[in-house]
Amino acid sequence: MTADERVQSIVERMRRDGFQAIDALAEQYGVTPQTIRRDVNLLCERGVLRRRHGGVEWPASSENLAYPARQVLNIEAKRQIAALVARDVPPSASLFFGIGTTPEACARALAEHQSLRVMTNNLNVALAFSRNPSAEVIIAGGRLRTPDHDVIGGDAIGFFDRFSVDIGIYGVGGVDESGTLLDFTHEEVSMRQSLTQNCRQRFLVLDHSKFGRRATMRGGHISEASAVFTDRPLPSGIANRLAADGVRVVIATSSSH
Repeated sequence: MTADERVQSIVERMRRDGFQAIDALAEQYGVTPQTIRRDVNLLCERGVLRRRHGGVEWPASSENLAYPARQVLNIEAKRQIAALVARDVPPSASLFFGIGTTPEACARALAEHQSLRVMTNNLNVALAFSRNPSAEVIIAGGRLRTPDHDVIGGDAIGFFDRFSVDIGIYGVGGVDESGTLLDFTHEEVSMRQSLTQNCRQRFLVLDHSKFGRRATMRGGHISEASAVFTDRPLPSGIANRLAADGVRVVIATSSSH
């Protein structure tokens, strides 16, 4: 196992099992405690994990991970999801993009598409399209959140209500067992719901880590999407609900269902 593979494995273990002692991790991976401490220090500096006496833990459920940490987590899965989304977006489409790292990855995958019209409150998305002279980009005004580089609340409220577009591409903080969508702030929920109400097709993009992830604010349901793009098969209860509701599920490295 390479150092990068070990770090990713530690993150997955933490997500699944919670608090881990340094010595236990060292024994599990067959390396010294000093090596594990270096791994843990790197993850804590990125905001992925939080130190606790004798070990490391996942950040509190009421807190989202720092944006730079989210950009590198499950990065290959996000790229695969983005490639599938790009395949389904025709030239000259009008698009909404919401906040988050997976919509950002989709924007990068679509950055060379011709004559797209993009409305977004995500500055990372706007920058991805800024190098394409055929793209038109409209950005929400309001308070900028750093380091996320998105605009929520204030003047941005109602931004998506001003338009009607072909496709909305959006992520979510988490999905509970019933399929309810979760986010970390009321403003995030409001902006996402405004986005989904004003587009003809709704593309929900999320990797497997979002299923069962806890966040504090409820709003919307996964079945309201036109299509769900992800990287692993969905939990059976959610998959059955989506099949019954006719929601298309597209899984990276797999065929559509």
